[in-house]
Amino acid sequence: MTQTLYGIPNCDTVKKARVWLDQHGVAFHFHDYKKAGVDEARLRGWVAEHGWETVLNRAGTTFRALPEADKAGLTADRAVDLMLAQPSMIKRPVLDLGGRTLVGFKPELYAAALG
Repeated sequence: MTQTLYGIPNCDTVKKARVWLDQHGVAFHFHDYKKAGVDEARLRGWVAEHGWETVLNRAGTTFRALPEADKAGLTADRAVDLMLAQPSMIKRPVLDLGGRTLVGFKPELYAAALG
């Protein structure tokens, strides 16, 4: 099965994940969610699996540039709305393994998940 790696090509963490997958012979399709977007159902699935607090990249410049009113009182629905409007607010990368996903990149977690 070919995994799908979701992210933005110029992100350093995405670059590291892509290199790791290549070096370990893992076939994957890259989905640039800044260009191609992410459908709401998929994003809601990630939020259901990991929690919006994990999926929303609050450390990024896009989120930090939001008005304080937009950052206050976040809920899962509001976080999904923000991420759909500006996909660069989605933590990256997201690796879709078919039955589950990994959010972010840690070599040890990729190794454990991909055997």
